[in-house]
Amino acid sequence: METWAITKTFRFEAAHHLPNHDGKCARVHGHSWVADVEVTGPHLVEDGPKVGMVLDYGTISDAVDPIVEGTLDHYDLNVTTGLDNPTSEAIAKWLFDQLDTVLPGLIAVTIHETCTSACRYARY
Repeated sequence: METWAITKTFRFEAAHHLPNHDGKCARVHGHSWVADVEVTGPHLVEDGPKVGMVLDYGTISDAVDPIVEGTLDHYDLNVTTGLDNPTSEAIAKWLFDQLDTVLPGLIAVTIHETCTSACRYARY
């Protein structure tokens, strides 16, 4: 069985702290975050303006952009997400949960906390 997977990347600046951490991450600090949203599907659109696509990248943007603008970009993630301990893992799952019912074919969200550290949350 063949399948296609597409990924759209989003960037945001945000602060957070990990209150139970035993190091410097317990203090408020910020990151240049990157979120990759991955959508999969077993078929491509067969006709119309989206022919040959799993899903239009614009459809992904339409779902993610309001969350980035209203909750993530230039916010304190401890406050806006409602997460007590907003690790990369928790943020990846949180964003997946926000998108799960509005983005057909959603399979994974990867959160890059730094240029060398990332967490991928997926449901198969």
